Amino acid sequence: MGFDFGLKRIGLATGQTITGTATPLCTLQAKNQKPDWASIAAQIEQWHPDALVVGIPYLTDGGESDITRAARNFSRQLEQRFKLPVYTIDESYSSYAAEQLLKADIKLSKHNKHEIDKMAAAMIVQSWLDSH
Repeated sequence: MGFDFGLKRIGLATGQTITGTATPLCTLQAKNQKPDWASIAAQIEQWHPDALVVGIPYLTDGGESDITRAARNFSRQLEQRFKLPVYTIDESYSSYAAEQLLKADIKLSKHNKHEIDKMAAAMIVQSWLDSH
């Protein structure tokens, strides 16, 4: 299961190692810029993933920002809470790539930004699957 971490929303996707494919799942709303742990737990309980993948957004020069550190903290909390292996992967452009892909299919607005988040999560999982 993969996560596109954000302070407003967290996109989720599932991945299948047998087929090597990722599928967008859902987008969860953050609560006061904190993950909705109950909703994350419900998704993990439903899907029973073997591992979790978190996209870490680096700056274009490879440096770190506040959101980079927040995503790293989120990945550590996932590992502590759910006792599953957690892998991180550079996702610097996943949200942009997801937005470009979706623009071809749907008109994006402030009302459907959640589509970008779950598609970005799928791109994160697909990238991890491709590298393993």
